[in-house]
Amino acid sequence: MKQSFPIFHPILAAAAVFLPLAGIALADPTVVVLQNGRSVPVSAVSMRGDALVLTTDVPGFNKGQTIPLSSTDHIYGDKPAEVNSGIALLLSGNAADAIKVLEPIVASERVTAKIPGNFWLEPARAILVAYAMNRDKDESEKIGKEISDAAPGGGSDPFVMLGKALLLPPSATVAERETAFRDLTVPENHSPVCAYASFYLGNVLREAKRDEDALEAYLMVPCLFPAGGIILNAAAELNAADFLLTETRRDEAVALLKSAVRDAVGTSLAADARKRLDSAK
Repeated sequence: MKQSFPIFHPILAAAAVFLPLAGIALADPTVVVLQNGRSVPVSAVSMRGDALVLTTDVPGFNKGQTIPLSSTDHIYGDKPAEVNSGIALLLSGNAADAIKVLEPIVASERVTAKIPGNFWLEPARAILVAYAMNRDKDESEKIGKEISDAAPGGGSDPFVMLGKALLLPPSATVAERETAFRDLTVPENHSPVCAYASFYLGNVLREAKRDEDALEAYLMVPCLFPAGGIILNAAAELNAADFLLTETRRDEAVALLKSAVRDAVGTSLAADARKRLDSAK
Protein backbone atom coordinates (compact mmCIF):
# COMPACT_ATOMS: atom_id res chain seq x y z
CA MET A 1 0.00 0.00 0.00
CA LYS A 2 1.32 3.38 -0.93
CA GLN A 3 2.07 5.84 1.82
CA SER A 4 -0.32 8.80 1.86
CA PHE A 5 0.81 12.33 2.56
CA PRO A 6 -1.23 15.13 4.10
CA ILE A 7 -1.84 18.14 1.90
CA PHE A 8 -1.18 20.58 4.73
CA HIS A 9 2.31 20.14 6.08
CA PRO A 10 3.40 21.43 9.51
CA ILE A 11 4.81 24.91 9.71
CA LEU A 12 8.32 24.62 11.01
CA ALA A 13 9.26 27.19 13.61
CA ALA A 14 12.75 28.62 13.37
CA ALA A 15 14.52 30.86 15.84
CA ALA A 16 17.18 33.26 14.64
CA VAL A 17 19.63 34.98 16.96
CA PHE A 18 21.17 38.19 15.66
CA LEU A 19 24.02 40.09 17.26
CA PRO A 20 23.17 43.76 17.91
CA LEU A 21 24.85 45.76 15.20
CA ALA A 22 24.77 49.51 15.56
CA GLY A 23 23.62 51.32 12.45
CA ILE A 24 22.64 48.18 10.53
CA ALA A 25 19.04 47.95 9.36
CA LEU A 26 17.30 45.39 7.19
CA ALA A 27 17.78 47.58 4.13
CA ASP A 28 21.51 48.00 4.71
CA PRO A 29 24.12 46.08 2.68
CA THR A 30 24.97 42.52 3.63
CA VAL A 31 27.88 42.45 6.06
CA VAL A 32 30.44 40.02 7.43
CA VAL A 33 30.14 40.00 11.21
CA LEU A 34 33.39 39.32 13.06
CA GLN A 35 33.76 37.47 16.32
CA ASN A 36 34.49 40.73 18.12
CA GLY A 37 31.13 42.15 17.02
CA ARG A 38 32.52 44.53 14.37
CA SER A 39 31.44 44.18 10.76
CA VAL A 40 32.47 45.00 7.19
CA PRO A 41 30.28 45.12 4.04
CA VAL A 42 30.57 42.07 1.81
CA SER A 43 31.01 44.44 -1.14
CA ALA A 44 34.18 45.85 0.46
CA VAL A 45 36.15 42.60 0.67
CA SER A 46 37.75 40.03 -1.59
CA MET A 47 39.17 36.59 -0.84
CA ARG A 48 42.87 35.82 -0.65
CA GLY A 49 43.67 32.34 0.56
CA ASP A 50 42.08 31.91 3.98
CA ALA A 51 41.58 35.62 4.59
CA LEU A 52 39.37 38.49 3.53
CA VAL A 53 41.10 41.56 2.12
CA LEU A 54 39.60 45.04 2.31
CA THR A 55 39.28 46.45 -1.21
CA THR A 56 38.40 49.93 0.03
CA ASP A 57 38.47 51.99 3.22
CA VAL A 58 35.47 51.46 5.50
CA PRO A 59 34.91 52.77 9.03
CA GLY A 60 37.36 51.03 11.35
CA PHE A 61 39.25 49.29 8.53
CA ASN A 62 41.79 50.32 5.92
CA LYS A 63 42.12 49.28 2.29
CA GLY A 64 44.48 46.32 2.02
CA GLN A 65 43.88 45.15 5.59
CA THR A 66 43.39 41.40 5.95
CA ILE A 67 40.90 39.56 8.14
CA PRO A 68 41.48 35.82 8.74
CA LEU A 69 38.42 33.71 8.00
CA SER A 70 38.88 32.25 11.48
CA SER A 71 37.98 35.69 12.85
CA THR A 72 34.61 35.82 11.08
CA ASP A 73 31.38 34.77 12.77
CA HIS A 74 28.47 34.98 10.33
CA ILE A 75 26.80 36.90 7.51
CA TYR A 76 24.08 39.42 8.38
CA GLY A 77 21.57 40.93 5.98
CA ASP A 78 18.78 40.08 3.57
CA LYS A 79 18.95 37.31 1.00
CA PRO A 80 19.07 38.80 -2.52
CA ALA A 81 15.60 38.65 -4.04
CA GLU A 82 17.10 37.35 -7.28
CA VAL A 83 17.84 34.01 -5.59
CA ASN A 84 14.16 33.12 -5.31
CA SER A 85 13.45 34.48 -8.79
CA GLY A 86 16.21 32.34 -10.30
CA ILE A 87 15.10 29.19 -8.48
CA ALA A 88 11.52 29.79 -9.61
CA LEU A 89 12.66 29.97 -13.22
CA LEU A 90 14.70 26.79 -12.79
CA LEU A 91 11.82 24.81 -11.33
CA SER A 92 9.52 26.09 -14.07
CA GLY A 93 11.81 24.44 -16.62
CA ASN A 94 13.65 27.59 -17.73
CA ALA A 95 17.20 26.54 -16.85
CA ALA A 96 18.90 28.93 -19.27
CA ASP A 97 17.02 31.95 -17.90
CA ALA A 98 17.68 30.76 -14.34
CA ILE A 99 21.42 30.69 -15.05
CA LYS A 100 21.33 34.30 -16.26
CA VAL A 101 19.67 35.39 -13.01
CA LEU A 102 21.74 33.24 -10.65
CA GLU A 103 25.23 33.71 -12.10
CA PRO A 104 25.67 37.33 -10.88
CA ILE A 105 24.51 36.36 -7.36
CA VAL A 106 26.85 33.38 -7.21
CA ALA A 107 29.70 35.63 -8.31
CA SER A 108 28.94 38.49 -5.90
CA GLU A 109 28.38 36.23 -2.89
CA ARG A 110 31.31 33.87 -3.60
CA VAL A 111 33.59 35.70 -1.15
CA THR A 112 31.31 34.58 1.71
CA ALA A 113 31.18 30.90 0.71
CA LYS A 114 33.06 29.67 3.79
CA ILE A 115 31.30 31.92 6.30
CA PRO A 116 28.25 30.62 8.22
CA GLY A 117 24.90 32.04 7.15
CA ASN A 118 26.11 33.01 3.69
CA PHE A 119 23.78 33.71 0.77
CA TRP A 120 26.07 31.88 -1.66
CA LEU A 121 25.34 28.22 -1.00
CA GLU A 122 21.65 28.21 -1.97
CA PRO A 123 22.09 29.89 -5.38
CA ALA A 124 25.29 27.90 -6.00
CA ARG A 125 23.43 24.63 -5.52
CA ALA A 126 20.55 25.90 -7.64
CA ILE A 127 22.86 26.88 -10.48
CA LEU A 128 24.51 23.44 -10.31
CA VAL A 129 21.06 22.00 -10.96
CA ALA A 130 20.46 24.55 -13.72
CA TYR A 131 23.73 23.70 -15.46
CA ALA A 132 22.86 20.00 -15.27
CA MET A 133 19.37 20.64 -16.66
CA ASN A 134 21.04 22.62 -19.44
CA ARG A 135 23.28 19.59 -20.17
CA ASP A 136 26.40 21.58 -19.24
CA LYS A 137 28.41 18.85 -17.52
CA ASP A 138 31.62 20.86 -17.18
CA GLU A 139 30.02 23.84 -15.44
CA SER A 140 27.89 21.59 -13.23
CA GLU A 141 30.94 19.66 -12.06
CA LYS A 142 32.97 22.85 -11.63
CA ILE A 143 30.48 24.51 -9.29
CA GLY A 144 29.94 21.17 -7.54
CA LYS A 145 33.64 21.01 -6.67
CA GLU A 146 33.56 24.61 -5.48
CA ILE A 147 30.58 23.88 -3.22
CA SER A 148 32.30 20.79 -1.81
CA ASP A 149 35.56 22.67 -1.21
CA ALA A 150 33.71 25.37 0.72
CA ALA A 151 31.95 22.93 3.03
CA PRO A 152 33.27 22.56 6.59
CA GLY A 153 35.22 19.33 6.94
CA GLY A 154 35.37 18.75 3.19
CA GLY A 155 33.75 15.82 1.43
CA SER A 156 31.54 15.80 -1.63
CA ASP A 157 28.39 17.91 -1.38
CA PRO A 158 25.23 15.80 -1.93
CA PHE A 159 24.17 18.10 -4.77
CA VAL A 160 27.07 16.70 -6.79
CA MET A 161 25.20 13.38 -6.94
CA LEU A 162 22.00 15.20 -7.87
CA GLY A 163 23.84 16.80 -10.77
CA LYS A 164 24.98 13.38 -11.95
CA ALA A 165 21.42 12.07 -11.79
CA LEU A 166 20.17 15.00 -13.86
CA LEU A 167 22.97 14.48 -16.37
CA LEU A 168 22.08 10.87 -17.12
CA PRO A 169 22.08 10.44 -20.92
CA PRO A 170 18.81 10.69 -22.85
CA SER A 171 19.10 6.95 -23.45
CA ALA A 172 18.71 6.23 -19.73
CA THR A 173 15.52 4.34 -18.90
CA VAL A 174 12.78 5.58 -16.61
CA ALA A 175 13.81 2.90 -14.12
CA GLU A 176 17.42 4.16 -14.12
CA ARG A 177 16.33 7.76 -13.59
CA GLU A 178 13.87 6.78 -10.90
CA THR A 179 16.55 4.84 -9.01
CA ALA A 180 19.04 7.72 -9.27
CA PHE A 181 16.58 10.17 -7.71
CA ARG A 182 15.11 7.79 -5.13
CA ASP A 183 18.62 7.03 -3.87
CA LEU A 184 18.89 10.72 -2.93
CA THR A 185 15.64 10.89 -0.98
CA VAL A 186 16.76 8.74 1.96
CA PRO A 187 16.67 10.43 5.40
CA GLU A 188 20.45 10.18 5.79
CA ASN A 189 20.97 12.63 2.95
CA HIS A 190 21.05 16.39 3.24
CA SER A 191 17.43 17.56 3.37
CA PRO A 192 17.56 20.17 0.55
CA VAL A 193 18.94 17.57 -1.86
CA CYS A 194 16.12 15.21 -0.85
CA ALA A 195 13.61 17.88 -1.78
CA TYR A 196 15.17 18.59 -5.17
CA ALA A 197 15.53 14.87 -5.91
CA SER A 198 11.89 14.22 -5.00
CA PHE A 199 10.77 17.10 -7.23
CA TYR A 200 12.71 15.83 -10.24
CA LEU A 201 11.58 12.28 -9.49
CA GLY A 202 8.05 13.63 -9.81
CA ASN A 203 8.94 15.08 -13.21
CA VAL A 204 10.30 11.73 -14.40
CA LEU A 205 7.23 9.85 -13.22
CA ARG A 206 4.89 12.45 -14.72
CA GLU A 207 6.58 12.04 -18.12
CA ALA A 208 6.17 8.29 -17.73
CA LYS A 209 2.43 8.89 -17.11
CA ARG A 210 2.63 7.32 -13.65
CA ASP A 211 0.37 9.99 -12.24
CA GLU A 212 -0.22 8.50 -8.79
CA ASP A 213 3.50 8.01 -8.19
CA ALA A 214 4.29 11.48 -9.51
CA LEU A 215 1.73 13.06 -7.17
CA GLU A 216 3.29 11.21 -4.24
CA ALA A 217 6.78 12.43 -5.19
CA TYR A 218 5.63 16.05 -5.43
CA LEU A 219 3.80 15.92 -2.09
CA MET A 220 6.90 14.49 -0.42
CA VAL A 221 8.65 17.83 -1.02
CA PRO A 222 6.57 20.03 1.32
CA CYS A 223 5.49 17.19 3.60
CA LEU A 224 8.78 15.39 4.24
CA PHE A 225 11.51 17.73 2.97
CA PRO A 226 10.34 21.32 3.63
CA ALA A 227 13.93 22.43 4.24
CA GLY A 228 14.35 22.45 0.47
CA GLY A 229 12.95 25.98 0.62
CA ILE A 230 9.65 27.76 0.08
CA ILE A 231 10.18 28.18 -3.68
CA LEU A 232 10.76 24.46 -4.14
CA ASN A 233 7.73 23.76 -1.94
CA ALA A 234 5.64 26.07 -4.13
CA ALA A 235 6.78 24.40 -7.35
CA ALA A 236 5.93 20.97 -5.97
CA GLU A 237 2.54 22.19 -4.71
CA LEU A 238 1.82 23.67 -8.12
CA ASN A 239 2.61 20.41 -9.91
CA ALA A 240 0.69 18.33 -7.37
CA ALA A 241 -2.36 20.56 -7.81
CA ASP A 242 -2.49 19.68 -11.51
CA PHE A 243 -3.08 16.02 -10.66
CA LEU A 244 -5.66 16.80 -8.00
CA LEU A 245 -7.62 18.96 -10.44
CA THR A 246 -7.76 16.15 -12.96
CA GLU A 247 -8.99 13.80 -10.25
CA THR A 248 -11.75 16.29 -9.34
CA ARG A 249 -10.18 16.81 -5.89
CA ARG A 250 -10.67 20.51 -6.47
CA ASP A 251 -10.70 21.68 -2.85
CA GLU A 252 -7.33 20.07 -2.18
CA ALA A 253 -5.92 21.49 -5.40
CA VAL A 254 -7.13 24.99 -4.50
CA ALA A 255 -5.52 24.70 -1.07
CA LEU A 256 -2.18 23.77 -2.67
CA LEU A 257 -2.41 26.59 -5.19
CA LYS A 258 -3.11 29.13 -2.46
CA SER A 259 -0.08 27.86 -0.57
CA ALA A 260 2.06 28.11 -3.72
CA VAL A 261 0.94 31.73 -4.24
CA ARG A 262 2.01 32.58 -0.68
CA ASP A 263 5.29 30.66 -0.78
CA ALA A 264 6.51 31.94 -4.13
CA VAL A 265 5.41 35.56 -3.76
CA GLY A 266 7.29 37.92 -6.06
CA THR A 267 8.33 35.20 -8.51
CA SER A 268 7.07 33.81 -11.80
CA LEU A 269 5.84 30.70 -9.97
CA ALA A 270 3.43 32.78 -7.88
CA ALA A 271 2.02 34.37 -11.02
CA ASP A 272 1.54 30.93 -12.59
CA ALA A 273 -0.11 29.59 -9.42
CA ARG A 274 -2.42 32.62 -9.29
CA LYS A 275 -3.57 32.04 -12.89
CA ARG A 276 -4.33 28.39 -12.18
CA LEU A 277 -6.08 29.30 -8.93
CA ASP A 278 -8.32 31.80 -10.70
CA SER A 279 -9.26 29.24 -13.33
CA ALA A 280 -9.90 26.55 -10.69
CA LYS A 281 -12.43 28.62 -8.75
